[in-house]
Amino acid sequence: MMDDIAAITTFLGWCTVINIGFYCVMAVTLTVFKNTIKTLHSKITGVAIAKLDELYFQYLGHYKLAIIMLSLTPYLALRIMNS
Repeated sequence: MMDDIAAITTFLGWCTVINIGFYCVMAVTLTVFKNTIKTLHSKITGVAIAKLDELYFQYLGHYKLAIIMLSLTPYLALRIMNS
């Protein structure tokens, strides 16, 4: 049983690291290549360029909350249970 919990804890830890890494890459990409990405997304989706800043902010905010709720919090709870 403890091996299963240890495996799940390790899995959630790596999920958290990967998700935070992906979040950071997306935040940097959206900052550095802002105009290029906005133009591309506007052409693909038909959303006005002025609206995209708000949508990017919402996307990053929702993704950050998902990381905290679905990866980080369960990982920390399992770590606390095993200590």
